[in-house]
Amino acid sequence: MPSLTQICPCQIHPSAGAISSPLLYKDCCQPYHDGLGNEGIEKVVGARAETAERLMRTRYSAFVLVKPEYIVKTTLPAQQSLLDINAIENWAKETNWVGLEIVQHTPKLGKRHAQVEFKAYYNVVDDAENSLKEKLQAHHELSAFIKVTGKANNDARWYFLDPTVAMTVTQKQPCICGSGEKFKRCCGIYLG
Repeated sequence: MPSLTQICPCQIHPSAGAISSPLLYKDCCQPYHDGLGNEGIEKVVGARAETAERLMRTRYSAFVLVKPEYIVKTTLPAQQSLLDINAIENWAKETNWVGLEIVQHTPKLGKRHAQVEFKAYYNVVDDAENSLKEKLQAHHELSAFIKVTGKANNDARWYFLDPTVAMTVTQKQPCICGSGEKFKRCCGIYLG
């Protein structure tokens, strides 16, 4: 478990000068992670991601700190039961994460979608000529997110749309996010 003086994983960038005043974990992603309880995504007031970028940052930190439950609970509810929590946990444990770069955040795509382009940096061991040096790699992704509004007006929440989840949804079915629109006009644009 990180100490209170640890810089939040989402604030670390492979380029030393990229973030001038990085936040500590306790002041950044910890309130979101600690908010994950048996009751659902959050039990702590204010522990809800305000933007798609904030949710992406908390998810990156969850991978670094091996919190697979958080990864599952912040994925669109219709996809959660289709995720392999053991595979998520193993990938998080086996990856030597070293930093995050937000390339671009597009906060509004249509009525309820957003995108975050990012690079999650990690080291791999390069066995060239038996020297066993670490080599920096980047997982570069353009992720889609959706803001789902609950029954109460102030119950809006961002979720990650996982394009790797195999779902059998036709283009004319109601969308998996519950928006009431057809899938092809809503999340199908980003998952298709």
